[in-house]
Amino acid sequence: MLKEFVKKETVFVISLLLALVSMFFNPLGIEYLDNIDFRVLGILLGLMLIMSGFKRVGILDNICLRLLGSVKNVRELTFVLVMLSFFSSMLITNDVALVAFVPFAIYSLKKSGHEDKAIFVVVLQTIAANLGSMLLPSGNPQNLYLYDLSGMSFVEFVVLLLPYAVTALIMLSICMILVKKEPVNIHNKGKMKISKKGKIFTVVYAILFIMGILTVCRVLPYEIFLIAALPAMAICDIRAYKGVDYFLLLTFVCFFIFIGNIRSIEIVRNTLEGIVKDRETVTGIIASQFISNVPAALMLSKFTDNYRELIIGVDLGGLGTLIASMASLISYKSYAVNFKETKGKYVIQFTIYNIIFLGALFGLYGLIKQF
Repeated sequence: MLKEFVKKETVFVISLLLALVSMFFNPLGIEYLDNIDFRVLGILLGLMLIMSGFKRVGILDNICLRLLGSVKNVRELTFVLVMLSFFSSMLITNDVALVAFVPFAIYSLKKSGHEDKAIFVVVLQTIAANLGSMLLPSGNPQNLYLYDLSGMSFVEFVVLLLPYAVTALIMLSICMILVKKEPVNIHNKGKMKISKKGKIFTVVYAILFIMGILTVCRVLPYEIFLIAALPAMAICDIRAYKGVDYFLLLTFVCFFIFIGNIRSIEIVRNTLEGIVKDRETVTGIIASQFISNVPAALMLSKFTDNYRELIIGVDLGGLGTLIASMASLISYKSYAVNFKETKGKYVIQFTIYNIIFLGALFGLYGLIKQF
């Protein structure tokens, strides 16, 4: 049981061990609270809770079914599934987009007799979610954290990442154009029936979500958002609380403690600052390949104030290895459950496509830096 937990929550376990070890160098004290960003944690909790509510109501599945209603061939099917991941991830985060739409993609491909396209479609969905989510501060945890830390305006943030998102969209479109127009016949197309209560809940969730976005943009205090969201979600659907990734929140807490403690060690602080300084994008990409981009953002942000470069680094760093973005593991697990015999083939193709996209976008970064 412990082995399964460690395997499932590897990043959390590592962050907990790092936090505990770091306590030997900086004994427990009131300053620990100063190292924890409660605003980011509060917004993450609220948004994850709302997304869990949306998913339980069935609104995401309903949207997907409606879009699939007009699909005539495999190319169109691929386009719908990948673009759903790309654009929805901007609002509902890359994790939620993949949790919602990867299983749906596998189901649709199986039902239409095109499960041989599953690796290609799921890999593109994963890349789409990781790259689409980088455009907005609310798209993924590292963006939310770094946006809050940087003090950038919403427009500044979007403008910074827009060239990469647009380029990613073009590259994804080119990949999908190469898919043959083989006919599909998907059963159960149309829409799901949502109860009257579900419709009311959807309106409540939508209002709370707007409040969450206003909180991200610093229009509302996060305390107001939580005061509204926590009891409202409990009244509407208490089981929505089960859909929150509490270990992600605890991972943030552990890394906040770990980073705060190692910053108190002068020789470590000076060494890391020397490594990161003027290399924020490159170090963000490299660190993400080994510890994933959320921990990389948390760690490196404490050793530089060039947050613009770091934002680009950890967002592009979500491409590459399977663990570069924790969201990528969601797709892999969904695929592996359904196609155990081709898990290795999935990892190979995933890595190849990710390296191609990472290389192209890092090349774009180099071009932008010259102007």
